[in-house]
Amino acid sequence: MDSVAEETSVENVGEPVVGSSPVKRQVGEEDDELSEVEPDAVPQEVREWLASTFTRQLSTARKRTDEKPKFRSVANAIRAGIFVERIYRRLSSATFLHLPPEVTKILKRVDEWDFNVWRLHEVSTNTPLRCLSYELLNRYGLLHKFKMPPATLETFLTQVESGYQKYKNPYHNNVHAADVLQTMHYMLSQTGLMNWLNDIEILATLMAAIIHDYEHTGTTNNFHVMSGSETALLYNDRAVLENHHICAAFRLLKGEESNVLVNLSREEYREFRSLVIEMVLATDMSSHFQQIKAMKAMLAMPDPSALDKAKALSLVLHCCDISHPSKEWTLHEKWTKQLLEEFFRQGDKERELGLPYSPLCDRNNTLVAESQIGFIDFIVEPSMGVCGDVLDKVAALSIPATPTISEEPQKQLNEPGGPIKRPVRPSGVVGTEVRRPWQDYLAANKTRWKERAAKDAEVRAEMALGHKNVNGDLEEENEEDFIKEEEDKGANENLEEADKEEESAE
Repeated sequence: MDSVAEETSVENVGEPVVGSSPVKRQVGEEDDELSEVEPDAVPQEVREWLASTFTRQLSTARKRTDEKPKFRSVANAIRAGIFVERIYRRLSSATFLHLPPEVTKILKRVDEWDFNVWRLHEVSTNTPLRCLSYELLNRYGLLHKFKMPPATLETFLTQVESGYQKYKNPYHNNVHAADVLQTMHYMLSQTGLMNWLNDIEILATLMAAIIHDYEHTGTTNNFHVMSGSETALLYNDRAVLENHHICAAFRLLKGEESNVLVNLSREEYREFRSLVIEMVLATDMSSHFQQIKAMKAMLAMPDPSALDKAKALSLVLHCCDISHPSKEWTLHEKWTKQLLEEFFRQGDKERELGLPYSPLCDRNNTLVAESQIGFIDFIVEPSMGVCGDVLDKVAALSIPATPTISEEPQKQLNEPGGPIKRPVRPSGVVGTEVRRPWQDYLAANKTRWKERAAKDAEVRAEMALGHKNVNGDLEEENEEDFIKEEEDKGANENLEEADKEEESAE
């Protein structure tokens, strides 16, 4: 018999998730990498943006439950489960989502680092997240493993996609969610990371990517706090958006028509929910440096088992979330334009509200190239480096954890790829280094931005010189006008005196 506590944990799926209970800050906790940046290394505006986005004043910590799920072994339950599974397989195998041929063709490249999610967006008629989510949940065998009802899955994915388009954001939208999901899939399938995870952890990892920015408002946490929004009030100014993404997504999962987790056991649900919450909360950019520092400390420990699974997965999701500078230039440049337009729209709102512009939000005074150079140098490149080290360490673990992923994913006639299989290392191989395709792209993109920054600086210098020349010409003209006015004034005074003398003579 399940305990009352277990029952309560399921009933409260729609409750707000606040980041943590306050704790006393440790000395040096905020001794992050930004403090080591030389004042002249980046423009002041870029430095302010880095500081306001990727650091925070108040540190909080959450307790992660260490309780391991319980497992039932009742023979009758097993027999019933097998029976239901067979019925489910027969009923649902032909009713899952149908993907158009154009989408199927694009999804054949889903294992590539340079996957073009914008192309998927075009051919899927603005449903990239729905199509990609179904494809990956199917390929990992999770639809079959957790018996997700086809109609319920369709409703859930449609509503999630709709939630991402609620505010019509240029950047934080369904295309961004699909991009993060595909990047997470690359990390899972192409580095051996999935070999470290059980089925429920893989489901939670993919779902965290799917919902990580659900119903994003297109404004930053700081904007919510400074404007005193209802969401900021609800979550006490802590991880405002991240808490909302989680709460809104689990409220959606609580609905009867969209609860794709209906067939999870209570233990599986608790494990799933705990991991999703931790991963999505870690996408709060203000926790960036603390997250990197904590992971470096774990990596320095000689015992591989010291690597906390939830924190490692949280870092991977965070890196996927900020990975666009590590993609091919045309993709990265497009994402940069989309993000800056979203920043500028926030700046317009700040001007209307009488608030000061947030860094990079003034559309008339923003150093685009310099901002991306700073973003790559101080945020993305170091983060991806640590992420690669984490993946190396995971690959070095000789024994995979509970390799129980289903070998019977739902079949479909137009399936672009077969089921995902866990990578198996040759016996005797202690570990390996994962391939890091992002390194070359980061270097190449940074070079492009430096070239653009130099050109922009030349243009600004020419404009400043032209402005100076114009001002100089105006000053000369004004001086000549002044002299002429003085001469005219003197001449007029002489005429007046002459007139007076004539009048006196008469």
